Amino acid sequence: MSGNECDFVVIGAGPGGYAAAFRAADLGRSVTLIDPRPTLGGVCLNEGCIPSKALLHAAEAYRSAGELDEWGINFGKPKLDLATMRTKKNTIVSNLTGGLKQLAKKRKVSVLVGSATFKDANHLSVDSTDGQQTIRFKTVVIATGSRPVVLSGWPEDDPRIMDSTGALALTEIPKRLAIVGGGIIGLEMATVYSAFGSDVTIIEMAEQIAAGADIKCAKLLHKAMENHGCTVHCNTRVERVETTAKTISLTCSGAFENTLEVDAVIQAVGRRPNGDLLKAENAGLQVHAQGVIKVDGQCKTSAANVFAVGDVTGAPMLAHRATHQGKIAAEVSSGHSAFFDTDIIPAVAYTDPEMAWAGTLPHQAKAQNIDHQISEFPWAASGRNLTSGAKPGLTRLVWHRPSKRLIGASIIGAHAGELLAELVLAIEMGATIDDLALTIHAHPTLSETTAFAAELAAGTCTDF
Repeated sequence: MSGNECDFVVIGAGPGGYAAAFRAADLGRSVTLIDPRPTLGGVCLNEGCIPSKALLHAAEAYRSAGELDEWGINFGKPKLDLATMRTKKNTIVSNLTGGLKQLAKKRKVSVLVGSATFKDANHLSVDSTDGQQTIRFKTVVIATGSRPVVLSGWPEDDPRIMDSTGALALTEIPKRLAIVGGGIIGLEMATVYSAFGSDVTIIEMAEQIAAGADIKCAKLLHKAMENHGCTVHCNTRVERVETTAKTISLTCSGAFENTLEVDAVIQAVGRRPNGDLLKAENAGLQVHAQGVIKVDGQCKTSAANVFAVGDVTGAPMLAHRATHQGKIAAEVSSGHSAFFDTDIIPAVAYTDPEMAWAGTLPHQAKAQNIDHQISEFPWAASGRNLTSGAKPGLTRLVWHRPSKRLIGASIIGAHAGELLAELVLAIEMGATIDDLALTIHAHPTLSETTAFAAELAAGTCTDF
C-alpha cells in the first residue's frame, strides 16, 4: 500500500481471505488485508472450526475415559476444569493466529484492522483503529464470510440464549440444554455438551438431522446421539420462547407438540452471508437474497475488478471451499488461468461418531434419474473398528452402473473426515469401483472398509 493507493485488497481475513492475500503476494502483487479483528483467521480460526474441534477432542477424551472399564482400565470419574480447558483452547487459537501473522509478515502483506465498505467501484471507506480513511484499489476480493442466523421474535440480550460463538466460550455446563437446529454446528455442540453432562435436546425442522447428508448414515448418527443421552426431535419447530429468572420455555409444534423447560439454548439454525454489510451496490454489485454475492467459476463478480470468495458467495459455506476459491481469485486477477470447476466438496460433521460425505448421494442420484448402485460395508465387520472400541460405523459408496465410476460416498465412524479424502480423490480422478477394489489397503485399518465396500460391488469380497 502506497499512501491510500492499493494494488490488491482483500476484505476479510478468514480462510478464503488470507488464502487470496497470501497467493496474490506470492504472485508478486502488493497486498493489503483488511479485517475488523486484531487477529487473522476469521470466524473459522477464532470462533468456529478450530475452537470447536479443540472442545470436541476434549469431549471425546472425557467420554472415552469413562468407557475404558471394560478394557481393564479405570481412571475413576473424570473431573472437568472448564477454566483450564478454555485456556488450552485459546492457546491453540492464539498459536494459529500468530502463525498467520508471521506468514503475512513474511509475504509483506499489509494488515489493516478495520471494517470496509464500498464507496464506488474503485474506492473503499475503512473505519480502522486509526480513524476513517478512503482507499483506492485496483483489485479487491470480498471475503467477508457469514454470521449466525438470529431467529426473530426471541428474547434479546439474554446470555442463556447463545449462538455458536457463545456456546464455544464454554462458560458453564447447563443442566438442561436445548439446541435449535440439527445441522453440523448444532450436532457438534450437542456432542460437546452431552459429553460434559448436559441433558441435551435437539430440535430440528427437517425430517432428519444433518439435512442433505446420506439418509441411512444420518439415521445411524441420530441413534448414536440418543445413545449419548441426547433427545432428538425432528419435524419440529419452536413457536414461542419465554424466559423467567430460572428457566427458558420453548413451545414446540410438529412431531413434538409440547413445551420444553431448559436452562440454556443454543441457536444453530445456519449462517447468513455478509454481502449485505458492504454497501456493495455502490460498486455496481447486486447482493442477492440472504446476503449472497454471485460469482462465476473464476470467482468474478459483475464488476471486472471485484472478486468474491467463501461464505459470502453462498452455499456450501465451508472453509476448504473458501480456501480454494481464494487462490483462484488471486490467480485469475493476476493474469493466470484458473477455475473452480468441481462440485465435489467434502462435508464433515465432527460428531461422535464422525460423519462425512461427498459427491452424489443415493437420494440425489434417484432424484436425478442416474442409473446407480449402492455398495456398503458395516463397520461391525471391521477388525480395526472392533479392536478400537467398536464404535458405530458404515462406509457407503454410490457408483454409476454403466461405467462403474464412483460418483458419491458417505462414511460414518471414527475418523470419517480423514477417510473420506481417498474417496474424494477417487471421484475426481474418475476411478471405478474395480479400481478401489484392486487397491491394496493395509490390514487392519479403517480404510479397508472402502476396499471391502468396493469388493462387495465387484463380487470379490471375502470379509463379509
